[in-house]
Amino acid sequence: MTPLSTLEVMRTGPVIPVIIVDAVADAVPLARALVAGGIRVLEVTLRTPVALAAIRAMVAAVPDAIVGVGTITRAEDFAAAKAAGARFGVSPGLTPALIEAARASDLPLLPGVMTPSEVIAARAAGFTALKLFPAQQAGGIGMLKALASPFGDVTFCPTGGVTFENAPEFLALPNVACVGGSWVAPKEAVANGDWARITALARAASALAAKR
Repeated sequence: MTPLSTLEVMRTGPVIPVIIVDAVADAVPLARALVAGGIRVLEVTLRTPVALAAIRAMVAAVPDAIVGVGTITRAEDFAAAKAAGARFGVSPGLTPALIEAARASDLPLLPGVMTPSEVIAARAAGFTALKLFPAQQAGGIGMLKALASPFGDVTFCPTGGVTFENAPEFLALPNVACVGGSWVAPKEAVANGDWARITALARAASALAAKR
C-alpha cells in the first residue's frame, strides 16, 4: 500500500469516526457499513482488549478502508499497531517517549494537544498536523480561531464534543482539515448490528465535505 502522510489521512474525508469495538465479530460489518456510507478513514481506539484483532480483521476484509489505531498512549503501541496493519496512529497527547517512538516508526501520527504550549512542543518535534483534544473543553471554535494566527502552519482535527450538528462550524475554519467524532458509529447501533443506520450516519457525515 502507498504510505500516507498524516495530513493526507486527515484530508481523505471530513470526519474520522472514533470507533470502540467490543466484539471482533462486529469489526468487518462495521467497517463495511462505514465505507458504504463514504467514510474510508477509520480510527479504532485501543480502549478494548479486542481492538488490535478488530484492526487486523478490518484490514484483511475491507481493502477500501484506511484503518488506523487510536488512543496510543505508550511507545510500545506503535509496534502493536503496525503488526495489526494500521496505517496511521492517533494519540490523546504527546510525550518524549511517544515522540521517540513515532520517529522510529513509519506510522503517521496525529498527536493530541490542548494548549498553545503543547502546540509549540509538538511543532518543535516536527508535527504540524494535530488533534485538538478534548476540543470543546479546550475552547472549541474560539480556541481554534485563536490558534490560527500564531500557528498558521498547523492543521487541526478537533475531537471531543464534536457532533453532527456542530461539525460544520468546525469544518468551516481554515485551519481544520477534518473532525473526529463517535456519533458516526454509536455504541448501541454496533451492539445491535444496525449497519444500515451506521451507513446512513456515515453518508450524512461524508456530505459535510460539500458544505465547506
